[in-house]
Amino acid sequence: MVNQEAKTPRERYRTQVRTEIKERAWEQIATAGASALSLNAIAKQLGMSGPALYRYYAGRDELITELVRDAYRSLADTLRAAASRPGADASTLASALRTWALEDPQRYFLIFGTPVPGYHAPDDITAIASEVMAAILDAFAELPSSSGTATAFDAHLEEHRDWADGHPAPAATLHRALTFWTRLHGALSLELAGHFTGMGFDPALFYAAELHELTGPEGDDGM
Repeated sequence: MVNQEAKTPRERYRTQVRTEIKERAWEQIATAGASALSLNAIAKQLGMSGPALYRYYAGRDELITELVRDAYRSLADTLRAAASRPGADASTLASALRTWALEDPQRYFLIFGTPVPGYHAPDDITAIASEVMAAILDAFAELPSSSGTATAFDAHLEEHRDWADGHPAPAATLHRALTFWTRLHGALSLELAGHFTGMGFDPALFYAAELHELTGPEGDDGM
């Protein structure tokens, strides 16, 4: 983190304005979604001209990148902190993920929802996202190995594991971690989008049941 006291007044002002721009951007996203993000509208809210705002962000994509980077960094830090707790396991990370998502659904949907049309994230975003998956893989590497029969997908992962960024876990563990990641995100996405509303069950209990199936002894069946 940059030492604020080491910055010049001009640099501190620039940092403050960029922060205010991001705050207004999150407000827009919460109201109309990331695809409707408008720098001119943000400039108007802040009482500056459009060209003046472009001195702080070169365009919409640069601003979205900052928001995506902040979101991924927040999630990676959250999972790292959860993983550092005594006795932490995959369930600990799952709980931290759900809490993080519920605290700010728009932040969650920006990185895990529908892609913003025309936007392509830079490579450093992928690196931060890899930190998130690394925490999941580490947690599953600590679980007992599956006693089930290897699947065709396990064999496929032996040759398609670049996404694991060099993690030494065996293919069956990678498979379990991927299943954990996708099923919990499925439950979270449906809950946050309101699709469970009116169905009469507790989403938290459903999430816990999914987690138990994924990490409990019976979770080895079929893996």
